[in-house]
Amino acid sequence: MLIQYDGSRYCGWQIQQNSISVQGTIVNSIKTIIGEDVNLIGSGRTDSGVHALGQVANFRTEQKLESYRFCYSLNSIMPPDISVKNMQEVPESYHSRFDAKKRSYLYLISKIKSPFFYNYTYRYKGELNIAKLNVLGEVLIGVNDFTSFCKSVSETENKVCKINQVHWREKGDLIIFFIEADRFLHGMVRAIAGTLLTISKSGGDTNNLLKILKSKNREAAGEAVPAKGLFLFKVKY
Repeated sequence: MLIQYDGSRYCGWQIQQNSISVQGTIVNSIKTIIGEDVNLIGSGRTDSGVHALGQVANFRTEQKLESYRFCYSLNSIMPPDISVKNMQEVPESYHSRFDAKKRSYLYLISKIKSPFFYNYTYRYKGELNIAKLNVLGEVLIGVNDFTSFCKSVSETENKVCKINQVHWREKGDLIIFFIEADRFLHGMVRAIAGTLLTISKSGGDTNNLLKILKSKNREAAGEAVPAKGLFLFKVKY
């Protein structure tokens, strides 16, 4: 399943007790149609308030489903802030999370106050040096321990990730931050974006970023940017 959602009113992707999640909403909708509780496996967990343009998920069922008709039925009963773009049958061995090779995120920053940007961008007040932000981003490319950019409550012991691409660009009234890696830690993208913005604004340089990276200390990095500007963009297999 290729899924898009507006995460504004959800506790995140993953099912949580006494909270409304994207995963739980889809699972309940599937059960309404086929009368079966399924284990919906997502390519990754998005946090509360984070959106998705290209989340991938899979589930197994003993029933024979016609993909197009089932997708249509599912979309007809799900809330308007979740959509299944398409779905297809895959081999039984397929696993949305473990088979993923690369994941990419977009973070949107608005240069102006706009009611149409409010729910999906971070309104940043001040000048941004795109060239400098791109130089800083290059420091992160490669295999590194990203403990400094991970929430301290993370359940993951292994904090090593391989970042393939990091770049910033300006388009109209928006600044777009793009990052691609083999995996991401809890809160990692927002912490990286916030740290790069902080270093650029304060007049710091790549040495400041390297010190933060090597410190393996979340308190050394900058404040995370708000969740509402973050989108899971694409998952590659």
